[in-house]
Amino acid sequence: MRALLLLVLAASTVAAQGKEGDYVAKNFTFNTGEKLAELKLHYTTLGAPRKDASGKVRNAVIVLHGTGGTGRGFLSANFAGELFGPGKLLDTAKYYVVLPDGIGHGGSSKPSDGMHAKFPKYTYEDMVRAHHVLLTEGLGVNHLRLVMGTSMGCMQGWVWGYTYPAFMDGLVPLACAPTAIVGRNRMIRTLIMDNITNDPAWMGGEYKTQPPGLKAAQGFLYMMTSAPLQQLKQAPTRDRADEVIRKYVDDRVKTTDANDMLYQFASSREYDPSSHLGAVQAPVLAINSADDFVNPPELGVVEKLTSGMKNVKFVLLPITDQTRGHGTHSLPAIWGGYLKEFLGTLPER
Repeated sequence: MRALLLLVLAASTVAAQGKEGDYVAKNFTFNTGEKLAELKLHYTTLGAPRKDASGKVRNAVIVLHGTGGTGRGFLSANFAGELFGPGKLLDTAKYYVVLPDGIGHGGSSKPSDGMHAKFPKYTYEDMVRAHHVLLTEGLGVNHLRLVMGTSMGCMQGWVWGYTYPAFMDGLVPLACAPTAIVGRNRMIRTLIMDNITNDPAWMGGEYKTQPPGLKAAQGFLYMMTSAPLQQLKQAPTRDRADEVIRKYVDDRVKTTDANDMLYQFASSREYDPSSHLGAVQAPVLAINSADDFVNPPELGVVEKLTSGMKNVKFVLLPITDQTRGHGTHSLPAIWGGYLKEFLGTLPER
């Protein structure tokens, strides 16, 4: 209990020191050719940048959130308390940590701001380019010590690696695979999107109240990111299982916009770094969990695709009482030891 309280205190202290802001990128062109005269990019920063004699920023770290998340979501006790506090691996007294809200998420420009289904159909590549614009033009960051990302942010980490190969010292993708989203992963995403768009109440994105199909979409999302061992502990009886899933769905619907969710899942449609992995120059620490329903270990995808790459370490975390399936990506208490080792040997580039 004392350890938990210390983590909460550390996270609260870090969060209080965070600086929120918005950078507006002018005339941003998306991969589809669509344009926004003003693209708002919201962010939170912790710490301060440090430059070397040549003017290169040496201590910046960007942490990229998952689908439906925000940068401030990392300011939890389990994440910030373990990583950003005094004496921790990414102590903000030493590191300049940037926590952006991706396009379509949080305080950044998104469909629910008013354009609804007329909002540009963004992709992960668009989101990464926007991150780069935010860093270089908005925050004056010309180099990153580390690109770290969870889930969707993990996939964007791979995109960062081949799009801006000299921009970072290292990559830490957590809970994903560097390949196209196909098979069961794609099927679940399709069900999520279809439950929204096939609902007559969606009205082509011009609904006045959230369409009922959003509830089913949230149910699929829960199953997508679930962990059987933890679910059994959480819901050991039939009635408790009904209670848990219904509460989850009801709570999520209250804070989710259907168009935003639709766009968030559709944004993965062109993701496929597999043919670009040869362009990745930075050392990589890739971590997945064996109980991840989204990235089933029996497929061996990450091992196969990274076997020919230089400076790549892949860690498959075994299932334990502490792992949380896909959500293990946000528990550095489990994988922090690997990050410590990685940082300890990571050269500046």
